[in-house]
Amino acid sequence: MTDVRWLTDDEQRIWRLFMNAVRDFNAHLDRQLRRDSGMPVAYYEILVHLSEAPGRSLRMSQLAEQARSSRSRLSHAVAALEKAGYVSRCTTDADRRGSVAQLTDAGFGVLEAAAPGHVTEVRKHLFDVLTPEQQQKLGEISGAVQDGLRPICAQARAEDGEDAEEAEGAAEAEGAAEATVEGAAGKAREAVADA
Repeated sequence: MTDVRWLTDDEQRIWRLFMNAVRDFNAHLDRQLRRDSGMPVAYYEILVHLSEAPGRSLRMSQLAEQARSSRSRLSHAVAALEKAGYVSRCTTDADRRGSVAQLTDAGFGVLEAAAPGHVTEVRKHLFDVLTPEQQQKLGEISGAVQDGLRPICAQARAEDGEDAEEAEGAAEAEGAAEATVEGAAGKAREAVADA
């Protein structure tokens, strides 16, 4: 390809710094949540989206969009959260084919117990290391990148919803994730009871 706009040395440096920072940050948050609350960051985010929705409930399609997840992957995650007692699912009155996920009281309690540790790590490793000016720039940069990717990612998520291979991969991952969530259920209930 002769028309490729290869990265300059400086662009390559910035790209690698950005990718490494995002990977390290997400990995750290995931480790912290698994260690302290017994759930992966993806499950925490699902609980957050439900907690912020009216009636603490969302159609599965809306939840998939907000969680930036394919429907099949989200379905497996919600099934694990449902088994732990953190989420309940039911069909909608208007559309028997549609499904609604609702945050249970136990799920809200687990989220309340997990939030302080999570927020502390976000503040410590993101906001505390940036000046107020850098924080503003980071917001602008993140918004620009997200705006550029939004249509492409929306299309990919729609296609992934039909992807049988992903459903199989999510099913395999579900076993390990369910064990993590189930093992944490007792721990989280104790934390909520002690609060």
